[in-house]
Amino acid sequence: MTTVSTTPTHTTPVQPVPTPQPAMRLREIVFGAARSAAVRAAARLGVADALGETPATAAELAGAVKTQPVPLQRLLRALSCYGIFTENADGTFAHTEMSRLLRADDPHSLRDISLWCTEPWTWEVWPRLDDAVRSGGNVFEDVFGKEFFDYLHQDAHESAQVFNRAMTTSSMQSALDVAALLDLTGVSVVADIGGGQGHVLASLLEKHPSVSGTLMDLPGVIARADERLREGGALAGRATIVAGDCREGIPVAADLYIIKNILEWDDDSTRRALRAVIAAARPGARVVVIENLVDDTPSMRFTTAMDLLLLLNVGGAKHTRQSLVDRLSDAGLSIGEIRPVNPYLHAFECVVPG
Repeated sequence: MTTVSTTPTHTTPVQPVPTPQPAMRLREIVFGAARSAAVRAAARLGVADALGETPATAAELAGAVKTQPVPLQRLLRALSCYGIFTENADGTFAHTEMSRLLRADDPHSLRDISLWCTEPWTWEVWPRLDDAVRSGGNVFEDVFGKEFFDYLHQDAHESAQVFNRAMTTSSMQSALDVAALLDLTGVSVVADIGGGQGHVLASLLEKHPSVSGTLMDLPGVIARADERLREGGALAGRATIVAGDCREGIPVAADLYIIKNILEWDDDSTRRALRAVIAAARPGARVVVIENLVDDTPSMRFTTAMDLLLLLNVGGAKHTRQSLVDRLSDAGLSIGEIRPVNPYLHAFECVVPG
């Protein structure tokens, strides 16, 4: 005779992680500077580069990055609270998807961007945000005695280099997304206005061998143009590089004009740039404006933060969908489809009216 046990089997139910109470959430938010500083410290120390595929103790990593073991353990433990590295039960630390992005050799690396967003000057202007909100203008000149870019290139050379690397990284990563999105059917000539080093233009020319293009930006910017576009480069035969300020005029005829992340100045500068495009373009030419939005986007926490930093350093602003539509319409462009490029950028398809 088989006896069946009547002892109940108990299982421990999986408890959901409770949502932090409002007071705890606010405490975490007001300590946000500690989180940013921790990311910066890890990036500057090269912790993510030192950690390989095998988990390592803080003591092992400290030897590689030349720090004290216990403070490094404290830093890693703080970062692991946010999913940047993970701490194992045996006390070792391992990579996560986010910590890998702090590696210099990761194809999607955000190391330079993380450094740029936490440069020393940022810690001096953020506490003045209430002043910027009161006045509606930047506080940078009050703090440092000169305009943002003058300060950057005259007094903060290391920060200027970080800025250049961060902008290059960001542009290179988004250039492929833009090239994948845009249909160049019927386009023979494309112009990248205010296009920085020309990564978007280079990506488009590589994808479309029958298309030629022009890169236009300020002289100091195009001096660092993508080597593919410069003399002797793989795309030089189909690329022209023009120095100039797009607010003062655009001496470029094209079928498609791309304007990416430059309509963030004051309204007068934005109007002048758009009018210059319309004056240069033939009726029916396409104008694609690509910008970060502070609404209707999955990246609002990031883009609204950038918006506030723009207010602080240059008095600029990111756009809402409607504010950009209003400015494009006021300039005289006919607006068509609005599409996401990636989680951070939207493309506004426009046409120069007849």
